[in-house]
Amino acid sequence: MANARKTAINILLKIENDKAYSNITVDKILRESELSEQDKAFVTKLVYGVLEKKLTLQYIVNSYSKTPIGKLRPFILVSLETALYQILFMDKIPDSAAVNETVKIVRNSKFRSLSGFVNAVLRSFLRDEKKINYPEDNKEFLSVKYNLDISLVELFLEQYGEETEEILKGFENLDYLSLKVNTLKISVDDLEKELSKTCEVSRHKLCDEVLLLKGQGAVRSLFGFDKGYFHIQDPASAICAKIVANLDGERVLDLCAAPGGKSFSIAEYSGDKGEILSLDLYLKKIELIKSGAKRLGILSINSFVNNAENYNSDLGTFNKVLCDLPCSGLGILGKKPEIRYKNVAFLDNLSNLQYHYLDTSKVYVNSGGFLIFSTCTLNKNENQKVAEKFLENNRNFEPFEIGEGIVKHKSDKSNTLTLFPHIHNTDGFFISVFKRVR
Repeated sequence: MANARKTAINILLKIENDKAYSNITVDKILRESELSEQDKAFVTKLVYGVLEKKLTLQYIVNSYSKTPIGKLRPFILVSLETALYQILFMDKIPDSAAVNETVKIVRNSKFRSLSGFVNAVLRSFLRDEKKINYPEDNKEFLSVKYNLDISLVELFLEQYGEETEEILKGFENLDYLSLKVNTLKISVDDLEKELSKTCEVSRHKLCDEVLLLKGQGAVRSLFGFDKGYFHIQDPASAICAKIVANLDGERVLDLCAAPGGKSFSIAEYSGDKGEILSLDLYLKKIELIKSGAKRLGILSINSFVNNAENYNSDLGTFNKVLCDLPCSGLGILGKKPEIRYKNVAFLDNLSNLQYHYLDTSKVYVNSGGFLIFSTCTLNKNENQKVAEKFLENNRNFEPFEIGEGIVKHKSDKSNTLTLFPHIHNTDGFFISVFKRVR
């Protein structure tokens, strides 16, 4: 497995040095490698694990190294991080293997003189029985324990107070792959039965059409993928699509649709009837939507390039307009670990941009129709405040009640639903619905 470990180290270094997207880098390097499928799975888990736990791992290194992490060679720091992740979070890997193989990789590199240092740090941590002495300060503790930039910790504490730790802990428990069953082609019962033959399967408690998988292999190798029996979708997005589908009217506009999951689910919930315009800014993303709809056998979706930032009179009007808008992603920290380490300053102007998109989109809504605003963030400035501002400035829209049968957060109003990992076992997600009354 030494080659796999070295590959993981190289991927992490490339992500760090080139500021590259983790998913693109992992896919490209593994596709070009000669590793076995088992080794590729190991590398994938190790890379994403290290990215997700980076602050915890670096805190441990700092605790056992006389040299501050900022002065360590990047190769040495990443090597230590990968070894520590194996020791702490990969139960099937013996501690001795994690240490010995990492030391061997360093010894065979141009930094061979530092192999003794790497060995000493790792064995000192093991001698202390893997104990982590977290900071006493609450903000620093939450930052190190849950791997979040301290400025984002402060934002969560400001908005959610003592609930913050439960929210952050909830992200760590989203350890499943979620599939939205294509009920146009197969029943939930039948797909669950087939998938249960190869992995652990359960249904999401709030969305019966979503199956949660553990211990599965590659998505494309799962039963029914090639036949279009499912698509990958978090339960939160499926719930949003179900809310849209259950509103009156058959003509739907999905303005920021790529990669198409909500459009697919709306079509499935609607029996593939009516018309769904599934639009996005880039041609490559439109091609993704088209190929996804083709695999799923969905005929009600029409997809082409459109800039949602600007009004397009050629589109006409719709019964339902879905604005799933660009956001900070503070609800999907478990899926995009890079977001965890951004400074809160990256949120500047996001809410203004969202409001502009929403205000532009209102023109597409028929009288009596619905405007649905959603994001995959838990930042109230991007969610509740944008929704409130829209209602204040658009008296021809009224709040429309949603979320029946779902536990609502104390910050929610009748027309908003915020989904949380620790409450709903979903990504962090926000949905708000407005009805045009004149």
